[in-house]
Amino acid sequence: MKYMTRFTSLLLLLAFAADCNQPASTDKSTTTDSSFTKGSYGYDAAFLKKNTIKILELSDGQAKVLLSADYEGRVMTSTAGGDSSNSFGWLNYDLISSGKKKGHFNAYGGEERFWLGPEGGQYSIYFKKGDSFNVAHWQVPALVDTEPYDVTDSSQSQATFTKNATISNYMGTNFTLNITRKIQLLSKNALEEKLMTTVPAGLNYVAFETDNKLKNTGTNSWKKESGLLSIWLLGQFTPTPETKVIIPFSPQKDARNFITDNYFGKIPADRLLVKDSVLYFRCDGKSRGKLGISPVIAKPIAGSFDFNKNVLTIVIPQVDKTGSYVNSKWEIQKQPYKGDVINSYNDGPMQDGTQLGPFYEVESSSAAKELKPGEVQEYKEATCHFQGDYNALKALAKQLLGVDLDEVKKW
Repeated sequence: MKYMTRFTSLLLLLAFAADCNQPASTDKSTTTDSSFTKGSYGYDAAFLKKNTIKILELSDGQAKVLLSADYEGRVMTSTAGGDSSNSFGWLNYDLISSGKKKGHFNAYGGEERFWLGPEGGQYSIYFKKGDSFNVAHWQVPALVDTEPYDVTDSSQSQATFTKNATISNYMGTNFTLNITRKIQLLSKNALEEKLMTTVPAGLNYVAFETDNKLKNTGTNSWKKESGLLSIWLLGQFTPTPETKVIIPFSPQKDARNFITDNYFGKIPADRLLVKDSVLYFRCDGKSRGKLGISPVIAKPIAGSFDFNKNVLTIVIPQVDKTGSYVNSKWEIQKQPYKGDVINSYNDGPMQDGTQLGPFYEVESSSAAKELKPGEVQEYKEATCHFQGDYNALKALAKQLLGVDLDEVKKW
């Protein structure tokens, strides 16, 4: 999900309600013969194995991660406590089991998917030259929506996916490229090194890192004046009435100027609290809104806490303070390289009462770089889930996010 002005709301409803443009090759059901309950990792694993072609599983004891080659090498879901425990990624069971493809965008779900930016503006790869910036013309490229990726290497702890493609932007610039995406299950030592702290006793955890590379395989250099690409990673998670996203940022007097909270209309005050160095965003899947954090104030961390299921989620992006970040607003832009590094989206009903989820997202983007033929841009992100003793989770959240979960819960 990305930036749309309010006057396109009606078109958005019509676009997502449109008939699917490709019939199912076989009839499939959202039910599964799994003995696990819906919402568990075992249920989702059985469902995906039944309704998709190429699923890979990374595992280390109770920590498991499901990957899909069908859907661009995305991380579909994970668990910290084995098959009977919570499945952390949101899945669109109806769309996946239908075998169909929608016209503009296929919200299959998955707790980390690979996209490319920018979405809007004169360098957009989601609109064609001369088209208006509205949903009727918006098209998510098949490269990051519906095309399968090749599996070039896999083991119990990691898998690598690749894809070669050519894509054009709004200005008519062609990008011939290779995508390489490696997903690695993190051991406890690797996780603690990344967190720069120890994992408290009494917690189950699962953590993975994706290493994403974008290579210019063409004959022309990629230049700012003709448009650049960013690596854009989006995680979709299952919300509860007690889920809150927590994003720390560097405190400064004008910090509020570097937080955007009106991509889908102003986020109400009862859903967004901005303090001097951290914000809280209520993500219950009941009210549509999106926010963004500029690299000027961003820290390389974002998180959420589900007080219903007692789950702490931590996302660790890379932040380049001097980098050029693409601006994805749906308009011709004066500052096309003044975009966000971290975003969060809460799904909710649209005007007709329908919605894609419910889900919520934590997203991050790389800086956009000029690449000569043969040059490679690399971007890494880690996603971690912790579940167990509340006091241990509280201590970890204080260390990583600088917040008291008791105070977050009161808001």
